[in-house]
Amino acid sequence: MSEDVRLVAWVRGRVQGVGFRWFTRAKALEIGGLSGFALNLADGRVQVVAEGSREGCEGLLGWLAGDDTPGRVDGVTEIWDTPRGGYDGFAIR
Repeated sequence: MSEDVRLVAWVRGRVQGVGFRWFTRAKALEIGGLSGFALNLADGRVQVVAEGSREGCEGLLGWLAGDDTPGRVDGVTEIWDTPRGGYDGFAIR
């Protein structure tokens, strides 16, 4: 049985104004079983919060740090935690 986790990731680079949040949501839905959100931050980063299976969250993190994202990702910082719940699907904020 897979352990449920909470991933909080901050993505830096040219990630605002390029559809990054929309594609992040689409990837989370493609992976399946993930809930959370993607949010533009005032400093130009995008914050991604995802809850679900460790495997699913690791897949999303791999995509966030990979070469298949819109814009340009210069780096991703992440923390792992226990799920808090309260999300209805995966939202763009």
